[in-house]
Amino acid sequence: MRFLMYDSVIQIEKGASITGVKTFSLTEEFLRGHYQKKAIVPAVLLIEAMAQLLGWLIIYSYDFKLSTFLALAEEAVVAPDLRPGFSAEIHAELISTSKRDSLGRVSMSVGGREIAHVNRIIYGHLSGVNPEDLRRLFGYYSGLSEAER
Repeated sequence: MRFLMYDSVIQIEKGASITGVKTFSLTEEFLRGHYQKKAIVPAVLLIEAMAQLLGWLIIYSYDFKLSTFLALAEEAVVAPDLRPGFSAEIHAELISTSKRDSLGRVSMSVGGREIAHVNRIIYGHLSGVNPEDLRRLFGYYSGLSEAER
């Protein structure tokens, strides 16, 4: 089973930034039966949502000719005790990139108030991928039309 931790991409600029949205509702499968008294959104899921978007920005920026793997996440801060029932905007930016790896930062906000960020994320690059498969997956996972990509 795969968990897609964002709902859609609302803006993407090749080699620069990506913005997406994620609504965390009480009906999320990962919350089912997880908490007995008070449901909260686990911090690791917020970090995963941010990391997924940044990974797609890198793949998109290289015209789907490589894939990525998360190598390092540092300086992460997440607001405690976030209850389900909010929509968050996720913004990721690419700081630097080379043939071997990419460095970026991400943040998540609700109504203009930051609820999480990771100041330093490093991804390694993997070659030998099928660009058409990645392009098709990105189209499906992003929610963007062909014209918007």
